Amino acid sequence: MRRAGRGLLITGAVLALLGVVLAAGALWTVRRDYTVVTLPGGSMEPTYARGARIFIAKTSGAKVRRGDVVLFGVPEQFDGKPVLKRVIGLGGDHVVFDGTRLTVDSTPLKEPYLKDGEVDGGHGPYDVKVPAGRMFLLGDHRANSYDSRYFAGEDSGTVPVTAVRGRVLDDAVVPVVLGLGVLLGVVLALAGAVCTLVGWLKRRHRPVPPAPIAHPVA
Repeated sequence: MRRAGRGLLITGAVLALLGVVLAAGALWTVRRDYTVVTLPGGSMEPTYARGARIFIAKTSGAKVRRGDVVLFGVPEQFDGKPVLKRVIGLGGDHVVFDGTRLTVDSTPLKEPYLKDGEVDGGHGPYDVKVPAGRMFLLGDHRANSYDSRYFAGEDSGTVPVTAVRGRVLDDAVVPVVLGLGVLLGVVLALAGAVCTLVGWLKRRHRPVPPAPIAHPVA
């Protein structure tokens, strides 16, 4: 009984330690590499609805690619608040809207994500050569998006890539795996606590050996 109690104590300690390490590691990874934002407006509809909670992978602007939806912040624009927009052009790209179609380096841009298929939303033609180290950004709901089109006098409406805080993570695998990691860690820690408690009780309440029987002296 005493050995059984000791074994449970050891098992409980190992499970609890593994659980704490797993849960803490998953939480630390989430805190370090990801964040969640709530979209306040409708500029990214229908891709992301107003009020949607969006999982953001923290990344540098150097890793951003054309077509990515990024979270960025520019102190002199949008009241300095973080904003979510889609990257249409990067440094060196030639972005042109001729009133009918949007092209990047003379190639028509396919945009299946647009709200009602509206390419411009009534703004009008523009012709932008994106400077190096900057991005040209638009919302998916062009008629309801305050974006690079409205900052033509400031580097042709472009934003520095250094303003990027993260990129929208559409793949649900990472958050699901991290969530399962936290859950599994908690389960292991609880199982370890139960094993430790049972082991402690077994050692505490081990049976008392019977007193020796006295034999009469002949």
